Amino acid sequence: MNILVTLDKNYLHPLKVMLASMFINNPGQVFDIYVIADGLEDEDFKNLEVFAAKKASFIHRVFFDDRVFDGAKASRYYSKAMYYRLLAAELLPKDLDRILYLDPDILVINEISELYNIDFEGNLFAAASHGDRMGVIDAVNRIRLSNFKADLYFNSGVMMMNLEKMREEIKKEDIFSYIEDNAKGLLLPDQDVLNALYGHKILEIDDSLYNFDTRNFIKDFIASKADKNMDWIIENTVFLHFCGRSKPWHRGYFGYFSALYKHYEKLISIYLA
Repeated sequence: MNILVTLDKNYLHPLKVMLASMFINNPGQVFDIYVIADGLEDEDFKNLEVFAAKKASFIHRVFFDDRVFDGAKASRYYSKAMYYRLLAAELLPKDLDRILYLDPDILVINEISELYNIDFEGNLFAAASHGDRMGVIDAVNRIRLSNFKADLYFNSGVMMMNLEKMREEIKKEDIFSYIEDNAKGLLLPDQDVLNALYGHKILEIDDSLYNFDTRNFIKDFIASKADKNMDWIIENTVFLHFCGRSKPWHRGYFGYFSALYKHYEKLISIYLA
């Protein structure tokens, strides 16, 4: 299975926790992990390679020509890194046909094979929406981003990418132009661009299974009439996503599933020593 991660040095430790949880809960599976990073040194990549090799998986450092970003808006707010996910099909090896993108602030607590082998049904991506049940947030985002073909606003933290289709349809000039014309209105830049340009070409997947926002546990518990309790999450959910500014590796974090996160941090030294 092909996995894509993007990060800077601040997310190196969370990446290891995410990878450890993925290895532990997908026993026997070989992963090819493609890493696009800002600020990581050669020693960091060597460390990751040794880490992955303990579970018979491989780290691939993605090198690319910076000229790919010629014409891209760049500033303190709009860094080059924001384009990595959007231009993944151009940056990754051409022989890859699909890849699973995962943010580093995720725990993988069940097997990923069903999502990985999903039928894209002609879409560019498969992703989940974190919108409210009434659809108000999705409607506001449709108006804000002027993509009235899209029914939902998708979270970009977990995405199956149809690389073959992306190479055919995603043009970097469209992305650069949209950002240049709409920079002031973008709240979550790369995610906003994804939804604005390609939201109508994203296959919806179940967020409670494949991109569960841990902040929503109580809300979803109530909405499901207590069906989606802690036992249900542990048994069924594949990806726990620690969205928002507060993260479980921060001192004083009190969010849901913090103890589970600490558990997987400890398992790094036990199972991957």
